[in-house]
Amino acid sequence: MPQDKTGLLKAFLGSLPGTAAARLAMAVEVDQLMDNHNLPHNDILEGLRPILRRENYERTPTPLRLFCRPFQDLLTALPRRSKQKGSIARGTLVPVWNWLSQSLLPAQTAAYNSECRALVLNHKPDAALVRAQEYWPLAAEALQKATATEAGRQAAQKILGDAFAVEDIADMVLLLSGGEAIERLVDLLPRPVTSFNEQLVWQVREVYDQLARERPDVAPYVAVIVMNRLTRPWEALRLPLLVTRHTDETLISKTDMGLVGEILFSRMEALKLSIQATRHPLFDADRLMEEVRTFADLSSHIVKEIEIKREGEWGKRLLAERVMIGKVMETFMERAPKEVSAALPMSKGRGADLSKHPGAEKLEMAKRYVRLVAGSRTFAAAASFAAKQKTTDDELGTLLKRFNEDVLKALKANPQDAVANAQFQFCAELTAVLFSEEEAELFRRRGRAALSAAA
Repeated sequence: MPQDKTGLLKAFLGSLPGTAAARLAMAVEVDQLMDNHNLPHNDILEGLRPILRRENYERTPTPLRLFCRPFQDLLTALPRRSKQKGSIARGTLVPVWNWLSQSLLPAQTAAYNSECRALVLNHKPDAALVRAQEYWPLAAEALQKATATEAGRQAAQKILGDAFAVEDIADMVLLLSGGEAIERLVDLLPRPVTSFNEQLVWQVREVYDQLARERPDVAPYVAVIVMNRLTRPWEALRLPLLVTRHTDETLISKTDMGLVGEILFSRMEALKLSIQATRHPLFDADRLMEEVRTFADLSSHIVKEIEIKREGEWGKRLLAERVMIGKVMETFMERAPKEVSAALPMSKGRGADLSKHPGAEKLEMAKRYVRLVAGSRTFAAAASFAAKQKTTDDELGTLLKRFNEDVLKALKANPQDAVANAQFQFCAELTAVLFSEEEAELFRRRGRAALSAAA
């Protein structure tokens, strides 16, 4: 398909409602399983993928998807600079599958592929899963043998084309070899798990104990899988607390069960790097707020779940990262009054300057900063910039209230003033964000009253 048409297709698919996207994806995947070639299957699925991931819809159990089940919760699309144990790049998946299909297990993979597709098309997903469980140990053994020597690892890296792909395979091999126990875990934790309550913790502990006896190298991944299925991922730390019977972060972090903590800290590290890279004027206020809020949630809830000491390894990292985030956000808070003042100019001693319109660019920048300041109230303390946020919030509130009063006076004096009318609408928007929608509606009513009085 031509590039321009592919772009239009993906834009259209990305705008579909979630249920429609899920139904379309299922139809396309079934069509693909039937070996039909009339549709651009990959282009359609790529366009739908962001919606399907966000909404967490159940997907068609294709042979590749069933192959991935033991390690599906470790897959990530986030960029990486190093290999994190317990995290597998999605980009590694297809090259490994092709390697198995074409070189390592061509006959066995072809048979599995064919039988699995037939079972899915005949509406027998449980039987397809049983067939996949037979294939997992074969794939694990083949991948392990192919990467057992240094020469094999170097050859694999050339074939797969990623510096960390061989290490991803190590994670895949472990989870594939413990696939049946992982299935028990998945059955206990259908996505999304809203609360990791005590009963569920003990049920997961039973799966962990089984793996600790039979496959001790797989057991630490239990907490990682749990974490990736929870609405509140930090609750996964309750499992290491139960297993180690310690609340001390220092002791937990030194065990294999500390892997879940390391992954949570890795996520905070990625958020921190993204936040630090954010610069004026090209920044997305909503994205920045979401990243800082997520960082604040992770850091504050990790502290609540376990006993983190300032002198401990995790405690030092957490404190240092909070300070860095706080400094970045303080810089934005420091700049906010200047950017808002540019959109709401005041003449010395005469109030609001309505002699000319500030321009759309200044208004847009002011809106972004007001959204950032107001939206940061709930997490500023957890991200170590509460004092600066409060000072800036108060300063912007005072400025906006003064400007609002001057705009109302200008409307009453001259209802036809184009600049005053434009600034009135803009001030109503800012008032809704900085104060409340009720306050903005009161301001609009006062504006209508001023126009009526002038008429």
